Amino acid sequence: MSEQRDRPDLHATVVIDYQNVHLVAHNLFAASRGLLQHESLVDPLHFSNQLIQARNRSQKDGFPLASLRRVLVYRGQPSPAHDPVPHARNQAQQAQWERDARVSVHHRQLKYRWRRDRMGALILDSSGNRVLERKQEKGIDVLCALALVRETQRDDTDLVILASHDTDLTPALDEALDLGRAVVETFAWFDATQPHRITQLRPSTRRVWNTRLGETEFVNAWDRTDYSKVGQS
Repeated sequence: MSEQRDRPDLHATVVIDYQNVHLVAHNLFAASRGLLQHESLVDPLHFSNQLIQARNRSQKDGFPLASLRRVLVYRGQPSPAHDPVPHARNQAQQAQWERDARVSVHHRQLKYRWRRDRMGALILDSSGNRVLERKQEKGIDVLCALALVRETQRDDTDLVILASHDTDLTPALDEALDLGRAVVETFAWFDATQPHRITQLRPSTRRVWNTRLGETEFVNAWDRTDYSKVGQS
């Protein structure tokens, strides 16, 4: 390891598909079993530090270590009109995470689908409000793809790690490897007791380094801030 430390660090950017990183781990590990999703929130900086440390530990002698320079987070944002309390907490989380200048959180508003009857008319509750059928992220994978390709072409970036399991990002991996100057790597949550449960993201035509993180790293990455009173009048 001493030989590694004498080599220049790779200046690393971590691109985080936030909901994917959070929910895959929440549903995989025993530590979050019985917890609500918001009780296992991942702090992007803590996560990225765990990722860089695990990556560096796995490098053989003669290969350079990475140092974390930038964390780009892409996440859906609840509507202030339809979901005022979740929206306020989402904003509070962004403010908390961006206290470190290396972290930048980017949002795209969630898409809401409302229940309709067989004739296509909106169903209203007893108070006259629309009834929500579901809400979901749209376009986050596109933002992650653009960020991945963009970051690999920066002169001040040597390494970009894509944190996602979403196979829709495979073409972006291929493009980043073809066009970028920086090294591209991936990550995967991994539970040795369920080795086939998660498939890591891979480019189509070549191999890239993949760093696996387990339950210990997941727990170490939790955001311990209490947001329960945010948005309450």
